[in-house]
Amino acid sequence: MTVPIAKLSFWGVRGSTPTVDPATSRYGGNTPCLELIAPDGTQIILDCGTGLRMLGSRWAAPNGGKTPETHILVTHYHWDHIQGIPFFSPLYVENNEFHFYSFRSKFLGRDSLKQVFEAQMALPYFPVDMSAMSAKRKFKEVDGGDSFNVGENKITARWLNHPQGCLGFRIETPAGIVAYATDNEPGDAKLDESLRELAAGADIFINDAQFTPEQLETTRKGWGHSSWLEGAKVARQMGAKTLVLFHHDPDSTDRMLDSILRQAREEFDSVFAASEGMVITLGAPGDRVQAHMPGARTALRREAQFHAKVCGVTEGGKDFEEETMVRDISLQGALISLKHLPRLQSELQVTMEAPGTDGMQAMNLRGYVVRIDAGPEKGYVAVGVVFTD
Repeated sequence: MTVPIAKLSFWGVRGSTPTVDPATSRYGGNTPCLELIAPDGTQIILDCGTGLRMLGSRWAAPNGGKTPETHILVTHYHWDHIQGIPFFSPLYVENNEFHFYSFRSKFLGRDSLKQVFEAQMALPYFPVDMSAMSAKRKFKEVDGGDSFNVGENKITARWLNHPQGCLGFRIETPAGIVAYATDNEPGDAKLDESLRELAAGADIFINDAQFTPEQLETTRKGWGHSSWLEGAKVARQMGAKTLVLFHHDPDSTDRMLDSILRQAREEFDSVFAASEGMVITLGAPGDRVQAHMPGARTALRREAQFHAKVCGVTEGGKDFEEETMVRDISLQGALISLKHLPRLQSELQVTMEAPGTDGMQAMNLRGYVVRIDAGPEKGYVAVGVVFTD
């Protein structure tokens, strides 16, 4: 009997505006865009930020049917959630068909989403208009509280607390439940309840974590965003299995997000910080969820042989210490073979012995786990580490 599997890919995770900065490169600078491939082959895209262009450049048409159909859920019409649309190459391919879903804005009225398409591609804002898009496009208005089916999957929309309105989506698939709640601020009792309904029992709860708890109480109050602490509270209250921190502030560096993630894991056990290229698999046998990170954006590694001691935290939350050999290293990171399975996105202390003018000397480095693969030998895993200190 085939086990139903769903795959969730993160193409854009940054909020408000894209960033191109070495200090934010590890988590990524593209604005929101996720792709969910359900067990029945249905392709669902969540938001159309600049990450949508990256998805388009690596486009794989959905399975099944004579005409490839894709369903795109747009949470709201702020720039960071729509600005990838004109650069999404599959929209210019005649054989493709896209179904777009979002709400009727009181500022735009009927056909709000279609108007958003037309307006951002109108002269003088873009060199070509919508007539250049040869793919079939259908637009459907949805309201908070609406539910509808796409293939074997049930999608429910709920209102969130954000200026000019925003929808959150709950997608129930045979492999598990994904709740997507970007751009929401706690404090409105009715909309807080909507968020809890989205998150209830979800296998993956993706929540806005743009601001710190301190910012949310002071300088960023009323801006329409949340914090890692609020997400952890809702995940714990509603029995969500895995929390994904999302919509990172453009001013939050990789090191700042590392710190946020560490704090969140003290409040809730299963937490990831959304990262470009991260893939989460739902329904895998023996696991609630499996997460896989992309190869680190680092310089070319070089073969080497260093004796090393590695200290970290296992996937089960236990401290470990292990002696090993580092055989693959660059100035930015290393590939380390370990018997222990460290937690993805956790910190490792790596002490290597390196030759110096006075003989062998210890080199102490602090790293961050960005990738875990099968090791070269049975009983080992290959751990990709980016050095932060």
